[in-house]
Amino acid sequence: MRHARRRVVRRVTRLAAVGGLLLGGAMVTQAVASEPPDPTIGLPYSAGAATSKGTDLVSSLGTSRTAGNWVDSAGKPVVAVTDEEAAAEVKRAGARAKMVRHSMSDLKSAAATLRSAPRVSGTSWALDYKNNQVVVRGDSTVSASDWSRMTEVAEGIGGFVRMERTEGTFTPRLNGALPILSTAGRCSAGFNVTDGKSDYILTAGHCGPDGSVWFADDRGRDQVGTSLKGSFPGDDYSLVKYAGGRAGKGAEVVSVGDGEGVRITGVADAEVGQKIFRSGSTSGLREGEVTALNATVNYPEGTVTGLIETNVCAEPGDSGGPMFADGIALGVTSGGSGDCTAGGTTFFQPVTKALTELNVKLIVSKQAGGAGPARSASQGTASPGSSAPVTGEGVSSLLTRLTDPRNVGPGMLVIAGSLVALVATRWIRAEQDRKAYRQYYSATWG
Repeated sequence: MRHARRRVVRRVTRLAAVGGLLLGGAMVTQAVASEPPDPTIGLPYSAGAATSKGTDLVSSLGTSRTAGNWVDSAGKPVVAVTDEEAAAEVKRAGARAKMVRHSMSDLKSAAATLRSAPRVSGTSWALDYKNNQVVVRGDSTVSASDWSRMTEVAEGIGGFVRMERTEGTFTPRLNGALPILSTAGRCSAGFNVTDGKSDYILTAGHCGPDGSVWFADDRGRDQVGTSLKGSFPGDDYSLVKYAGGRAGKGAEVVSVGDGEGVRITGVADAEVGQKIFRSGSTSGLREGEVTALNATVNYPEGTVTGLIETNVCAEPGDSGGPMFADGIALGVTSGGSGDCTAGGTTFFQPVTKALTELNVKLIVSKQAGGAGPARSASQGTASPGSSAPVTGEGVSSLLTRLTDPRNVGPGMLVIAGSLVALVATRWIRAEQDRKAYRQYYSATWG
């Protein structure tokens, strides 16, 4: 009877061990399947692939028959046109046409005239496609005499140049996703990019001259990298080469605060009317809208052209931080006026131009498809993108990784325990057989 019970116990133990092996294998399989995708290295910007319907129509009709495009509140593309035939073609393509008086050629000519006038620090101008105007703004530092001279230039161009005074001061937001610090000041990390050999942070050019050394802490112990290939003024972008050469795990995620991030899946040009999000270490995640393109800003440090104008707020320290929509990279924070209490205007360096000029590629999530084109982020309403934890090499402890049900640790522990149980039952069975053998023959020979 006792031997029968032992056989039952051994049999149950072996069955439990086999079941543990199967369960552990299933856990490992599920954990591997649920791991966030590794970043795909090297999604280049392709102007042809990232354009929207409105942009395609403007390109096909030409600058003499159109005056820009935008998305309305319902997310439908709108194209400004100067003749009825162009309007009919836009409607046939499924977009909405708006008849305007001045073409894109007229708007760009007006901007060129303003650019050729004597430079006035604290002013900006941008192409307002929705109102078919060029908007000139002057901040609180612009004197009455300088503003009067600019007004005369605008009146000489025509009635489609609108003059506005704005509160605050147009300044770069130096001082922001995650903060990076150097003797030049404090800025924000933008997007991670690569040239195929090394990884870099794409950030604002005004953050520091080439050779600036950046740290993740204010004591100068945790070195991030060194600035190179900066362009400011004129443009506003630069690279920070990682000290270790690689961005590490989570390179495709931009921080939005509280340990959370947004997974970046592509890159595109911004559109007027587009809902966008901006992240910075000073003011966190903020939402706004693209109000104009091809903006020129006369900062005290110099003039920057080709910027994206938005109504989203920013504060000192947000410079270089990412602007995106639906996981699509759009720009890095340059500067602006106002703050996140009273609101203001913020300008962004387009990511597309920076990638082209610097000859680097955006590091994106594998869910972008890698080989496929980046989709346009031109929806009238938008979300930041798919969320993801902000991680990095060495962020989690070994114990945390082993006990996280999304990782392979628990499954491996179950498999190891089951193997130990199988080996133990075999050893116990062998020892019991040897003991029985000795007892039997000892009694026979005795």
